[in-house]
Amino acid sequence: MRLNNLGIVRTNIERPDPADVKRLSQFGVATIHEAMGRVGLLRPYIRPAYTGAKLCGPAVTVLLQPGDNWMFHVAAEQVQEGDVIVAGCTTESEDGFFGELLATSLTARGCKGLVIDGGVRDVADLEKMDFPVFSRAVNAKGTVKATLGSVNIPVVVANAVVNPGDVVVADVDGVVVVPRELVGAVADASQKREDNEEAKRVKFREGVLGLDVYGMRGPLAKAGLEYVEN
Repeated sequence: MRLNNLGIVRTNIERPDPADVKRLSQFGVATIHEAMGRVGLLRPYIRPAYTGAKLCGPAVTVLLQPGDNWMFHVAAEQVQEGDVIVAGCTTESEDGFFGELLATSLTARGCKGLVIDGGVRDVADLEKMDFPVFSRAVNAKGTVKATLGSVNIPVVVANAVVNPGDVVVADVDGVVVVPRELVGAVADASQKREDNEEAKRVKFREGVLGLDVYGMRGPLAKAGLEYVEN
């Protein structure tokens, strides 16, 4: 009888339609988050390791042990073209789990980036490689390879549950998780929101005030707002 979910590698995960992932990749994290009903964000302490990093792809999930990056090497075998690695830890750890060598290995497998609730290092090399990484910390401290975690199980990353095959989108505004079965619908909703915002953007450029674009004057007056000349 298994007492925990450690030591598991799931080799056959479902991924969303690549066409839907491509459509979703056109939108920013803020737009996707709002389009989903203001849900799905990871905690804002997960930040890009270097300026300009961004990613979008189905998640190969990794559960790490503190100070141990063994499972990254196991996960590399499960990566398909276009995937991203999403890594959580059994407890908080900011050690440098990931660096240039692992990025080189994952790039050869078609991996498009990493989101990790932990530390990374070799940031200058990662930037040169254009391998996008979003992490809890940048930390030169190394790790060992001694303790089993798991690959392709549900993981909690910065307070968000990520299932294998969910799509993760990350940019300068943060990281958002889109459930695998909703990727197409969320792409549609994001496009609708983007179109709506563009219409408002045109009005703002023309000098129309938000008070009028959003029809705020009536509710403000009802709330008791008064304009006083002196």
